[in-house]
Amino acid sequence: MGELHLGFEIAALAVLVVLLLADLLLVIKRPHVPSLKECAGWIGFYVGLALVFAVVLYLVGGMAPASEFVTGWLLEYSLSVDNLFVFIVIMTKFAVPKKYQQEVLMVGIIISLVARALFILAGSVIIEHFVGVFYLFGLFLLWTAWKQTQEEGEDDGESFIMRGVRKLFPVAQEYDGNKLRTRVNGKTMLTPMLMVFITIGLTDVMFALDSIPAIFAVTRNPFLVFTANLFALMGLRQLYFLLGGLMERLAYLHYGIAIILGFIGVKLLIHAIHEAPLHFIPGFEILEKIPEVPIWLSLTVIVVSMAGAVAASLLFPPRSSGSDEDAEITQH
Repeated sequence: MGELHLGFEIAALAVLVVLLLADLLLVIKRPHVPSLKECAGWIGFYVGLALVFAVVLYLVGGMAPASEFVTGWLLEYSLSVDNLFVFIVIMTKFAVPKKYQQEVLMVGIIISLVARALFILAGSVIIEHFVGVFYLFGLFLLWTAWKQTQEEGEDDGESFIMRGVRKLFPVAQEYDGNKLRTRVNGKTMLTPMLMVFITIGLTDVMFALDSIPAIFAVTRNPFLVFTANLFALMGLRQLYFLLGGLMERLAYLHYGIAIILGFIGVKLLIHAIHEAPLHFIPGFEILEKIPEVPIWLSLTVIVVSMAGAVAASLLFPPRSSGSDEDAEITQH
């Protein structure tokens, strides 16, 4: 047990793609602001679906693919929450009407899936022929983890993307429903909606660069990597509306994500040491005695890091600079 039949993989992917397309058609036909009850219901449905899928994997292939999928899904889900911060910034800066935010999020999710699928295929080929790439993956994730702890400068990157898009395209000031083109004083122009799509698409590609190396530390099976990404992104737009204002209160979430990325980076380096030992380095054989990181430990670190970051954010919120300034004004 442990191997998945190709026929099962094709059938499972077909069902999941149909589900995603049905979700997209629903958004296109009924653009609206979902209620909290509706969001919670859909998130519960997708989480339940992922757990059912894990059970099916267990029945078809045994414990190995099921545990790898659950760990990869939780990893990608936690990293996808980071996407929500960027989505909120983009929606706010472009003043996207709430009625059309679901549509924008759905397009962003599809772009993200396509980008991740391409990176997964490329990563699988590279790993197959050059297992030493895990050293690069590990170091890259450690660098990304360090960047997560740096709160300043994040908006600059997003502003840079937006400025670049504005230079390339003549964009109207106002939205024209959910249209991508409009006419202003007899001149055809692009609407801000297209800029939103382009900006979200570019940021999705940047996020895929972080998440794909991370999940390859959990499993090297492209099918499990892709399905974990698919399930992680499925309920993301509902999570966006459910969390809404709460996202601003999760001040320490990026530290939880940094811990996860740092841990996965170390795990990748340990894996590389075993799979592609660098014996030309004096004393390298000592590093080979470090045991591989088991799946259960990865799962524990992901859950504890995210739960701890959320709990710390809610229980010990940082004092905002605004309140400090108010205090100073009151004293004077």
